[in-house]
Amino acid sequence: MNVTQVSAPLKTPKWALDAYRFPGMEEFDQQDAVAGAVDAAGDYFLPAPDPMQRLPYTLPAPDMHRLNLHAALTTTGIAPLPGDLDAINVLCTLDDATLTTVLRWITGVR
Repeated sequence: MNVTQVSAPLKTPKWALDAYRFPGMEEFDQQDAVAGAVDAAGDYFLPAPDPMQRLPYTLPAPDMHRLNLHAALTTTGIAPLPGDLDAINVLCTLDDATLTTVLRWITGVR
């Protein structure tokens, strides 16, 4: 018979505990959630990005439309098939107002 013994009890790190899923969790300390704090698992939080270090680059409109279309499809749970990428490329060339309408149709947001 195979028996697996655990030498130490498993402990969930504090960052993995969700206060909404575990509303009775009283020992969660907000002070541990500051940038640079290290938890028991040895993981640390990254500091917030500095807006002054961003590159002055904007995406062209078709690329931004492609990202918005893929985000809308992913959000609604629709996985594009390989043949659908041609249709997405055509939709990316539409103007902003038409693409906004298509996105509204996909997401159902009014």
